[in-house]
Formats: sequence, structure tokens, C-alpha cells
Amino acid sequence: MAKFYAKVFNLEGKQVGRIRLPDIFRTPFRPDVIKRAVVAIQSHRFQPKGRDPYAGKRTTAESWGAGYGISRVPRIKGGRRAALAPGTVGGRLAHPPVVEKKIYKKIPKKERRLALLSAIAATASKEIVKSRGHIVDNVPDIPLVVTDDLESVSKARELKNVLVSLGVWSDIERVKE
Repeated sequence: MAKFYAKVFNLEGKQVGRIRLPDIFRTPFRPDVIKRAVVAIQSHRFQPKGRDPYAGKRTTAESWGAGYGISRVPRIKGGRRAALAPGTVGGRLAHPPVVEKKIYKKIPKKERRLALLSAIAATASKEIVKSRGHIVDNVPDIPLVVTDDLESVSKARELKNVLVSLGVWSDIERVKE
């Protein structure tokens, strides 16, 4: 990453100065740590799932035992219909999903912070930003720093002209599609 300064641009896309980047941008790029953090965050959306503990067991079925010339699966009282066993129709599942399964992945605090810092630092590299699918060929500098005059833009057409002059509009069109 080793970029210590960024160019500051005005609304016309011309360089008007330089600014020192925060120390966050000196953090090394660690895609492995970023991936672990993303997977952990995505696992927080998982909904616990499981079966009713009595599913397939609400029956009076008992095994007849040996000596009747039929298989020894549990059979419903008063008939020969098999039930309860995992291999029978209407029987229980052999290894059903359980609600107690730990699906919520955790990541240590220091590793989570490192992932965040590394992801922020990666935004200063044009190659990494481009590899993520963004169109940054016309962007004058990454990270793109614009003067505070941008806050005074009040119309959408003016903002579009600013984004075109900064070379970011093609990436916005890509996102729209």
C-alpha cells in the first residue's frame, strides 16, 4: 500500500493540493483475514433450523422381534405397517438438523479490526479496486479526495457533471446495469 499522500481535486477534476493519508492506509493488505471476517458476518444472518424432536416418533410402534418371517422394524400396534425406523415411510430422520448446532461464526476482536483496517487500506490501491470490477481507468488518483465544495452541489445534473469530470461516472453506469 505505501501511499502516504493523496491528491486533492476540485469539482472540475483539477488537482488543487495534496493531503496526508491517515496511518490506516499503511496497513498491509490481508485478503485472508478480510475473507474470514466477511464469512463470520455473513454467518450472523443464518437462521437456526431443526426438526421437531418427536417428528416420526408419535406412534405406538414396537418391534415384534425375531421369529415371524418378516424384518424386525418397529410396527404399529394392530397391524403390520412399519413405522418409527429411519428406513420406513413416515419414520423419523436418521440424523436430522438440530437447533443446537453452532452456525454463528465468531472472529477475535483484533483480527476483526485488522480485517477492517486492511479493507480500508486496500481502497488506496488502484489494482485491487480494479480487480473488484470497478472501472477506474479515467479516475485521476486512488483514493479520490475531493474538496469540500462537493457538499454545496444541490442539483443532480450538477453532481453528474462533477462525477463525469472526476472520471467516476462510467463506474456508476456499470453499477446501474
